[in-house]
Amino acid sequence: MDIHTNILSTIGNTPLVELHRTVEGIPAKVLMKVETFNPGHSIKDRMALKMLEDAEARGDLKPGGTIIECTSGNTGMGLAIAGAVKGYKCIFTTSDKQSKEKIDLLKAVGAEVIVCPTNVAPDDPRSYYSVARRLSEQTPNSYWFNQYDNLSNRTAHYESTGPEIWKQTDGKVTHLVVGVGTGGTISGTGRYLKEQNPDVKVWGVDTYGSVFKKFHETGEFDEKEVYPYITEGIGEDIIPKNVDFDIIDYFEKVTDKDGAVMARRLAREEGILLGYSAGSAIAGLHQLKDKLTPDDVVVVVIHDHGSRYVGKIYNDDWMRERGFLDTELRVRDLIARKQKRGFISVEKQESIQQAFTLMKDHDISQLPVMEDGKLVGSLTESDVLSYMLEKMSENGQATVADIMGAPLPMVEDDLAATQLRKYINRQMPAVIATDKAGEHHIITQYDLIQLM
Repeated sequence: MDIHTNILSTIGNTPLVELHRTVEGIPAKVLMKVETFNPGHSIKDRMALKMLEDAEARGDLKPGGTIIECTSGNTGMGLAIAGAVKGYKCIFTTSDKQSKEKIDLLKAVGAEVIVCPTNVAPDDPRSYYSVARRLSEQTPNSYWFNQYDNLSNRTAHYESTGPEIWKQTDGKVTHLVVGVGTGGTISGTGRYLKEQNPDVKVWGVDTYGSVFKKFHETGEFDEKEVYPYITEGIGEDIIPKNVDFDIIDYFEKVTDKDGAVMARRLAREEGILLGYSAGSAIAGLHQLKDKLTPDDVVVVVIHDHGSRYVGKIYNDDWMRERGFLDTELRVRDLIARKQKRGFISVEKQESIQQAFTLMKDHDISQLPVMEDGKLVGSLTESDVLSYMLEKMSENGQATVADIMGAPLPMVEDDLAATQLRKYINRQMPAVIATDKAGEHHIITQYDLIQLM
């Protein structure tokens, strides 16, 4: 039988998926390492298991002991899953900026969670670093994993994530893009890939309020760079030992808003529900697109699943309160929300019967009319029905050209949805929108009704 002895053996070997709509305008093939396929729905399962097994091998954690860790949620989940299988108790400290979903999920797998203030220095006794350290000193047979400085973290990615990417791309990967938090993913994966091909570029995505970018470029730890930010999973106010700055070629900062908005686009336009830092990674890649060519193969490694953020970036009220949600919807938003995709049209020389059949088969009430790849007219359901009822018996050879009306208006996808009232009316029931890739989409009165 093809079975796993327990859930831990399902960690790793996650799929590599090509992105399309969210990376339009980027002149490279963009692939995403979708780490949400791990049992804890995050890449942190890899390093959590590695840290635990190494701690066991060293004798730092003995049977019946207690796992202690400071976590933004994902490492804690990986450790909690491993702890549940292996019989360890878990106590986690986290910051109060983390989503409620992350905290509830940790509790669901049996962990005790202590929430600490975000806006304090790392060495403040109230910080989630300090509280974890103190708990480890006070709790018998416990081990503080300290994912920031525990080098088993980056070793896990050197041994698994890097080799998987190299194999999945047949060694054709040219760029690695990763949001940087503890630094384990980018450093371990990047090191492996550069050992296979020194020309591979490793780009780290940072956030405003974090120290990484300036430290990488100047070697200076500038406390003025540190201030509270909303983005979860990337950025730090410390320099973790797991960050190998020699491996990372460049850091790019991304705003809280851009990361959140792009995460929502990934869900709507790629069908992949991901976490905050995934949005930051793709937003950062857009900012770096001028450094890429059509021959490049970019692999973006993401951290976690969007279910951790349903009360935050996937909540319209939360987004609107922070000014992240553009209250004026655009035509591209209508396109993204359409249940039926694809551009259906009829050729000018086709018969009216063919046009009617096309409308009936696709349950649509208007058709753009084409000739030699150009829009030359339009048909409505009422036009076709009227003709078929009144005149079909007179001329069974009539074509679309005999009854077609004026072409549907063309609009750009960044037009405000409210402006469609200038185009759509009783005489003109739809418009044709052209996206940035030059593809056509039809927007109807029904689409506007659905929006309302």
